[in-house]
Amino acid sequence: MFVKKLNDCEAFTAIDGCRIRELLHPDNDPVVLDYSIAIASLEAGESTFKHRLLHSEVYFILAGQGRMHIGDDDRMIDAGDVIYIPPRSVQWIENTGRNELQFAAIVSPPWRASDDELLEE
Repeated sequence: MFVKKLNDCEAFTAIDGCRIRELLHPDNDPVVLDYSIAIASLEAGESTFKHRLLHSEVYFILAGQGRMHIGDDDRMIDAGDVIYIPPRSVQWIENTGRNELQFAAIVSPPWRASDDELLEE
């Protein structure tokens, strides 16, 4: 059995500007997975930079509320929402609430820096 605590995961700033704690990644953990899972967060009023991934991604909103932008579409999102982001889609998320926005980011195949393209800062 492999168990990892979120608080034991080192936080870093991702290419899109959000704070990340990588929970599971097959390159760094003793697991065999076709995906990676990270927990991301944005403070009130913050947004990520426009970016796109080579592969598909899923956001599961854990806490807070915001607005998700994918291509020309944008929607309000709340805790409990799941968002599918197709491969190569221009995307960014903004925290429109008063509290921290937290979400799980699931990337398949596992996230790689070389697959993530920053489009603007």
